[in-house]
Amino acid sequence: MKNKQIIQEKSSEKVAKFLDKNTLHKKDFAEMIGVTLSYVYNLIDESIPFSTRGTTLERIATVMEIEPEEFEEYKIPQEPVIIDDSVEFIKDAIKSKKMSVVNFLKAFPRKKRLDIVDILRGTLPVPIDYKDLSMIGQVLDLTTDEIYNMWERRLKQVLEINGMNIYSNAALVNSMFECAKKFIHLK
Repeated sequence: MKNKQIIQEKSSEKVAKFLDKNTLHKKDFAEMIGVTLSYVYNLIDESIPFSTRGTTLERIATVMEIEPEEFEEYKIPQEPVIIDDSVEFIKDAIKSKKMSVVNFLKAFPRKKRLDIVDILRGTLPVPIDYKDLSMIGQVLDLTTDEIYNMWERRLKQVLEINGMNIYSNAALVNSMFECAKKFIHLK
């Protein structure tokens, strides 16, 4: 019995097949990964070498719902990517709705899509802006409580990162969150 040689699919072919399979226009794909339309055409046509830039490959992989290591050009970064619970919650909500990342991204205005990709790949935090977080929640049919809890966790992170001890300032922090709950009608 002969061993069959596994032929690695070229990265450019992998992207081209993904775009065809998902009927995703190259312009939309370019916006989702933060490059120009001509760059996408050149990658697919192999007019230029496939990207070796980690950020670009991670964005492509996020949109395609694959691991960046599936591209032979990808070099594993030395720094770990930290994904918080809220990002994992969003990813799980996408899966539970049986929604592809592409369809999830298409639900947002074009100018927001790249930020959403970067949130999903762990390089941007979940937004602190309640309206932006609500937009994500609406796309995923999250409850007001789920959106609020994500926002509260994120705001606490920001306060702590910027030097506030939220435990020694518990009365102030709790008062602030009680006011926020009333404002968005959770109480």
